[in-house]
Parts: sequence; structure tokens; C-alpha cells
Amino acid sequence: MSSFFVRFVQPRATAIVALAAAAALAGPATLAYADSAATLMAQAAPAVPVSPASPTSDKPENVETRISNLKASLKIAPDQEKKWNAVATVMRENAGKMEKLMTEKRGQAPGEMTAVDDLVTYQKFSQAHVDGLKKLTASFKVLYDAMPTPQKKNADMVFQSFGREPGKPAATKS
Repeated sequence: MSSFFVRFVQPRATAIVALAAAAALAGPATLAYADSAATLMAQAAPAVPVSPASPTSDKPENVETRISNLKASLKIAPDQEKKWNAVATVMRENAGKMEKLMTEKRGQAPGEMTAVDDLVTYQKFSQAHVDGLKKLTASFKVLYDAMPTPQKKNADMVFQSFGREPGKPAATKS
């Protein structure tokens, strides 16, 4: 396998799978924050400490587990099920697309890949990441807009606390 793929694409692919499964829910639209948000869906339950190695884990969490954890963390009410199901559907579709890309990548002979091939592969993962993020943002916005204020604050907290070490305060705006 080419070194670019092993060092950059492969570890990020797992994070992208998670992102495609959900990450669009991050506030600031920076790439770094989006990458953090990508893994949010993989470990959305705030009661579970986030492992720094989780974005690059070789054993990504099952999308159904991510969906279940996020649903519980967001405290989705029965009357929100229809909107939540739309979000969950996008998460499943995004995860499926990323898995398809991973399968394609695994099928390529690494010794025959050029640097350009690696960059094209990274571009495909990045584009799938962005496309998935757009779809997820749209579906989550519908749900979020229908949430009562306390639930919105909880959702904000779930996403703002993602990726931080337990007990470490959030960065303040200056």
C-alpha cells in the first residue's frame, strides 16, 4: 500500500466514515472542526469518554450503534421520530457510500498506485465527506429547528463537547 494512503487516507477514511454518518452537525465551518465532528456520530454519547485513537481505529463503530447513541444523547422524543428517522437514513446512506469507497480502495493493488492515484483517492473520500455533510446538515436542521429550546441546548452541548478530554472546558470565544 502506498505510504500516502497508509499515513493519510486510511486513518482519515475511518473518520470520514463517521463523518459521512453524521458529522455535519458541527458549528463552525472549518475543516478541522468538521473532521472532529466527523467522529462525533461515531461516539455521540457524552457519557462515554472519547478515545483520542478512535478516529483512526481499524474497527469503526457500527452505524446502527452510532445512530442509537446519538438518538439517546439528543433525547429524541416520540413526536420527533419522523424527523429523526430522516437523519438516521442519511447517516446510513453516508456510511454505505464511504464503505463502498473503502471497498474500492482495498481492491486496488497498492504497488501499482502512483502519487496521483493516491491524491485522486483522497479527493474521492473528501468529496464524499463534503457531500455527506451537506445532506446530513440539511436533514439535521429540520430536526433541530423542531426541538424545544432545552433540547437544542442539549444538542449544542453534545456537539460542543465532542472530542474534548473529559473534564476539559470548551474554548471560549474572544
